[in-house]
Amino acid sequence: MIKTKRVYEKSASQDGKRILVDRLWPRGVSKQAGRVDEWMKEIAPSEKLRNWFAHDPRKWEAFKRRYRKELEGKEDLTEQLKDISRKGTLTLVYSAKDELHNQAEALKEFLESLET
Repeated sequence: MIKTKRVYEKSASQDGKRILVDRLWPRGVSKQAGRVDEWMKEIAPSEKLRNWFAHDPRKWEAFKRRYRKELEGKEDLTEQLKDISRKGTLTLVYSAKDELHNQAEALKEFLESLET
C-alpha cells in the first residue's frame, strides 16, 4: 500500500515506512520531528522541473508527464519503493502545501501504474 502525507502532519504507526521525497529538507522541521526513515532526494523532480512547476495546479498534467519521464530513468529507485510497498505500507512524505498537486502524489500515481 502506498500513501502520501505532509511532513508537518503527525506521524502514525499506520504510516509504515516513511520516505521523504523532496529534493530539499523541509523548512522548520528537525530530522527528529520529521520522523522519516529515509530521505530519497534523488527520486524528487529535477530542480529545473520543480522550479518550472512551482506548484501551479494549471501545470499539473504537464508536470506529471515530465516527472514520469524523469522517473523512467530511475528504475533502481522506483523498484526500491515498489519493493517496500509490496512488503507493507509505504508513506511518501512531502512538504508542499498543496495536498493534491505535489511530487509525492505524482510519484504515487507512477508507482501504482507499474503494478498493472
